[in-house]
Amino acid sequence: MVDPIFDYQFRLILIGDSTVGKSSLLRYFTDGSFAEVSDPTVGVDFFARLIQVHDGTNIKLQLWDTAGQERFRSITKSYYRNSVGALLVYDICNRDSFQHIPVWLMEARRHIEPYRAVFILVGCKLDLVHENRNNREVTTEEARRFAEMHKIGFVETSAKTGHNVEDAFNGVAQEIYDKIRSGEYSLEDGWDGIKKGYFGLQPGGRSVRTSSVIGGRMSIAEGEPAHDHCC
Repeated sequence: MVDPIFDYQFRLILIGDSTVGKSSLLRYFTDGSFAEVSDPTVGVDFFARLIQVHDGTNIKLQLWDTAGQERFRSITKSYYRNSVGALLVYDICNRDSFQHIPVWLMEARRHIEPYRAVFILVGCKLDLVHENRNNREVTTEEARRFAEMHKIGFVETSAKTGHNVEDAFNGVAQEIYDKIRSGEYSLEDGWDGIKKGYFGLQPGGRSVRTSSVIGGRMSIAEGEPAHDHCC
């Protein structure tokens, strides 16, 4: 009998204003790399990575990187419903991006319903604060208070140094898995937020950027139909 390459698949979505660091966060998590200059996401990009939760269960994280610009909002909305986790991303050095988080949270919850998702608040660009404390526009304390008020996780990260990047994604995955174990979450027909693993696949290494189970990368640009059918 061939062991599955993963036991569960969780679909996560990254949301937040444009240029807050969503793509850089994903690039470090999936590739371990950082680019000083990064082009804005056009529509939706898709990535994936295999991880293990605390008891050794293999999880495939299917990761959707969404554009923050208003003109792509109709594309982004179609990806909310089949998500079981969401990273609410803001720029520690941009107060406006933090002040828009309540809108992103409300929109995500509305479109994911009747299903429930695990949320985490993620502050990006912590390295800029370490370089110059005057860069910080959002304090750790106020971000933590917001997270506690909404009963969601919180972490500050740097995609440049890798600080807390693994914790952001692994924390969401662990909480989802714990909810499956407790019976709070279950697999449901017609919903792709949580899926059982596939058998008989060949291992593909540490990370995958893919439009199928293994291989390539998918982008959905403005004007293209947003077919929500990827693996």
